[in-house]
Amino acid sequence: MIIARNLVVRFGQTLALAGTSIGLAPGEVVAVMGPSGSGKSTLLHVLAGILRPDQGEIHVGHQRIDNLPDAARSRMRLKAFGFVLQFGDLVPELSLRENVELPLRLLKVSRAEAREKARGLLTELEIDDVADRRPGQVSGGQAQRAAVARSLVHQPSVIFADEPTGALDSASGETVLDSFTELARRRATTVLLVTHEARVAAYADRTMYLRDGKLA
Repeated sequence: MIIARNLVVRFGQTLALAGTSIGLAPGEVVAVMGPSGSGKSTLLHVLAGILRPDQGEIHVGHQRIDNLPDAARSRMRLKAFGFVLQFGDLVPELSLRENVELPLRLLKVSRAEAREKARGLLTELEIDDVADRRPGQVSGGQAQRAAVARSLVHQPSVIFADEPTGALDSASGETVLDSFTELARRRATTVLLVTHEARVAAYADRTMYLRDGKLA
């Protein structure tokens, strides 16, 4: 699904990625671990087309994306990728259901179809009873499950998860990870899971370690 070769990223004199290569198979859940500042988030941002590498190639399916124009990479992120971030990044003025519907609405899916798909995922994630509440009116675990639903609702090929349970207690984090990885595997969605916690990486099919800008 994703093949990246010899990625190099520099921030001034700092070498964030030093010739990193990685491959992710369709439907695989892969964790990338490493200490703070090791380049984990940089790797995620490069693979997702948010940052352009200084050197190297990234292929998603049969398409090379690192050399695409910014607008084309933005379209790919909207259609093919999903994101789950540490603090969810839900729109505070929208209900959980409306947040989940948002990727579909941006893709011009009808309101009725978007609502039906969002309702199905909210039910699977057991938060349909709070679907009409705003993020500030629910628990952190419920909000993060809504973020998981939003990442899955448009059936992306790949989901990028950056410390998805970093803001949650252990029990809430396990609930989110159980649901997230189960739903992703059921849909054959590839997941790149960035974390510094071994308990989070344990949910992956395999784990890679990033140190000094290189994977092992």
